[in-house]
Amino acid sequence: MASAKYYGTGRRKKSIARVYLVPGTGKVTINKRDIDEYFGLETLKVIVRQPLAATETADKFDVIVNVHGGGYTGQAGAIRHGVARALLTVDNDYRPVLKKAGFLTRDPRMKERKKYGLKAARRAPQFSKR
Repeated sequence: MASAKYYGTGRRKKSIARVYLVPGTGKVTINKRDIDEYFGLETLKVIVRQPLAATETADKFDVIVNVHGGGYTGQAGAIRHGVARALLTVDNDYRPVLKKAGFLTRDPRMKERKKYGLKAARRAPQFSKR
């Protein structure tokens, strides 16, 4: 049998992550770079690994990610969402654990659009009496 490859799509803000789980040792590769090289902050690395830690599969899968759009925090959230979805394709018994932790929920918060007559989404022009 060929090596199994499990896929999950994760999204947050403007970031979209395509996540592949391959049986391995727990190596995380993001855009063909190691996670330590890609993310500077330790908190972002922890966020990416949360679903694997919750399901106790951190040393069973290698994570290969293609991510684009948004900033580092949004990308980390998108990867976490993608990893959680990919774990569901591995074994559906992980669903209660991942759902309780909130890793399967797509974060709906997006940037609010700019409105006409304003300088930003809600920022009004400065008021002047004269």
